[in-house]
Amino acid sequence: MQWHGRSTRSKTGGRIHSARKKRRVEIGRAPSETHIGETRSRIIRTHGGNRKVRALRATDVNVADPKTGKSTQSRIETVEANPANPNFVRRNLLTKGAIIKTELGRARIVSRPGQDGVINAVLIE
Repeated sequence: MQWHGRSTRSKTGGRIHSARKKRRVEIGRAPSETHIGETRSRIIRTHGGNRKVRALRATDVNVADPKTGKSTQSRIETVEANPANPNFVRRNLLTKGAIIKTELGRARIVSRPGQDGVINAVLIE
């Protein structure tokens, strides 16, 4: 579990003495870590009864071509680069901003697979 509440330190680094304890509503969940594989997703109930769709595995991506303005579905081959974490490339994790290799060419993921449940990308080349 990850606590997503207020920090105990101020902007300048001074200690903030909390007036209350941690709350259950401030607990975060573990990251979904979307991999390349047979499509699998999970629905999660969030705050206020809303829902998120977590993509756990995915094989296809919706690729938009900025030159033509059209989008098509393509198969994901591999993850080539990820500015968030170089270890994600080795593990083939799909996150927002990751550069992936598709049948149409290299593309950058613009959606958040762990929050949206779909993978949308924009062609780079």
